[in-house]
Amino acid sequence: MKQFKLTLLLISIILVSNLTAYAQAISSKEIDVLVERTLKTFDVPGIAVCVVKDGKVIHSKGYGVSSLNTKKKVDGNTLFGIASNSKAFTAAAMGILVDEGKVNWNDKVIDYIPEFRMYNSYVTEEFTIKDLMTHRSGLGLGAGDLMFWPDSNTFTLKDIIYNLRYLKPVSAFRTKFDYDNLLFIVAGEIIARVSGVSWEEFVETRIMKPLQMNNSAASYKRLKDFSNVIDAHVPINGKIQVVGRDILDYGNAAGGIYSSINDLSRWVILQMNHGKYGEGLKQQIFSTDASDEMWTPQTILPIRGTNSYNTHFGAYGLGWFLSDVKGYKQASHTGGLTGIVTQITLIPELQLGIIVLTNQQSGAAFTSITNQIKDSYLGVKGIDRIKENSDRMNTSNTDAEKIVTDVWNKVSEQQKNPTVLDLNQFVGTYHDNWLGNVTIKLENGKLIFNSIRSPRLSGEMFYYKGNTFVVKWNDRSFDADAFVMFGLDYEGKPSSIKMKAFSPLTDFSYDFQDLDFVKVE
Repeated sequence: MKQFKLTLLLISIILVSNLTAYAQAISSKEIDVLVERTLKTFDVPGIAVCVVKDGKVIHSKGYGVSSLNTKKKVDGNTLFGIASNSKAFTAAAMGILVDEGKVNWNDKVIDYIPEFRMYNSYVTEEFTIKDLMTHRSGLGLGAGDLMFWPDSNTFTLKDIIYNLRYLKPVSAFRTKFDYDNLLFIVAGEIIARVSGVSWEEFVETRIMKPLQMNNSAASYKRLKDFSNVIDAHVPINGKIQVVGRDILDYGNAAGGIYSSINDLSRWVILQMNHGKYGEGLKQQIFSTDASDEMWTPQTILPIRGTNSYNTHFGAYGLGWFLSDVKGYKQASHTGGLTGIVTQITLIPELQLGIIVLTNQQSGAAFTSITNQIKDSYLGVKGIDRIKENSDRMNTSNTDAEKIVTDVWNKVSEQQKNPTVLDLNQFVGTYHDNWLGNVTIKLENGKLIFNSIRSPRLSGEMFYYKGNTFVVKWNDRSFDADAFVMFGLDYEGKPSSIKMKAFSPLTDFSYDFQDLDFVKVE
């Protein structure tokens, strides 16, 4: 009898604990206040937020406007570019092919794309499908992204696959995490070659259609209705402005999907049900084995210092970042395009999913919302995530502004007391193996930098010091002004160029540091 009473007492404690935890969960009204504060604090025009709990949508709402031009309100069906959150769709698509026995995670890439070549023969021959989606290639952060970023360049998928051989490693194969995009694009090409349809069609027909993600598409150009799509917004000279959207074309497997919180809620529920969906979860898109593989640590990530979630371990799975938060497993990912950033977070053991989509490139905004909602379910109290991230952002912006201002001050000093230079000696065509040619011309006494294959990379060059200039891009939405350092030959004449963005806030996809130009004429 004593044991029976003890059992009842334990059950009562567990039930009360669970009810207390649920009662502490953030309410929809509190989310409204949270998001409205976020909009103002981080100067974001529009945000959409969805919370999924226990297989049901308990909050789904748009805030602000989809565009400062149209002033149209954001709602649950407003379409955002989800950017790198597309990578999880690519991993799931590959999982479907694995389930069907058409590929294996450990198959060699060259068995499907014979022309695939990496920086040496061993890596080429050993590179697997799994390696394509785990950021452990040995290449540096964002290596080769300038072949599709910014858009409007002339590179093709064939060019990207061919030019991979010219990208130089920064670490040994499979030893270190460095985020990449190009290899997810290659994974998308394997899906296309094996399935016989494009990656876009495969994702739309095999994932989006059964889930009734009816407003979504695998790329911006494939949208059926453009009446409720956000514009991208970027701060330029201290003012938020509408800018042209990035359209990746052949980069969709890495970051091309457009979707809404209403559609993505179905995707999140599918993920937490390990590929099952529909009434009674009787239908299945990918298997539990595939789900487990996507959520299994593949590449270890460093975790340094302490944090409010007591996170001890971090890793990348297949299309998902994995970590422990307050003892629970978390799968999450972010995505960023010019003027658009997003985040999807899953805590499967709590059956909790959080989706935050924004139309301004402040990651502090989605982080604040996600973490404040997450805190309410994990019992983390007393932290104002908006203030925390605002303080952090302000510190980063101040530090970056100091660096950038210092560079331009030195340029101004040179203009006031000009060093005597023969600018004609720098004129010429310079060639990089994977980006191609850039020209440096003298126009009205000014040096002008132009990339032939990526024409948006154009701007005036200003003398800095030594053999180094600074290029100021004509497109001021880039926030990627860069050093251009000339190498000299034995006669003291410019013969090569190395480049590096000087603001620490420049997006890593402006991988100027990987370029190695040699003067060819």
